[in-house]
Amino acid sequence: MTFNEIIQSDKLVLVDFFATWCGPCKTMAPILKEVKDAMGNAATIIKVDVDKSPQAAQYYQIQGVPTLILFKQGKPLWRQSGVVPGKQLIDIIKKHTT
Repeated sequence: MTFNEIIQSDKLVLVDFFATWCGPCKTMAPILKEVKDAMGNAATIIKVDVDKSPQAAQYYQIQGVPTLILFKQGKPLWRQSGVVPGKQLIDIIKKHTT
């Protein structure tokens, strides 16, 4: 399945644009796992390496990593750069699932 097919889903998709060399991105990994465990099937979480997918990073104007974007049916509903606490991410996903 391609990136575009995934974000076109009716389900919420949280995309973590990251880079392997980025310290804050490493901080996000356990936070995203915690969010996935808390949200179950309410949202899909995918990671996009900006160095391996420069087109996606350019298209969404990713200036810094990590940048998180929440999509539904291909539309960005929310985005934020930097480390986002798990509780805040869970609240944002819940807000968009109701």
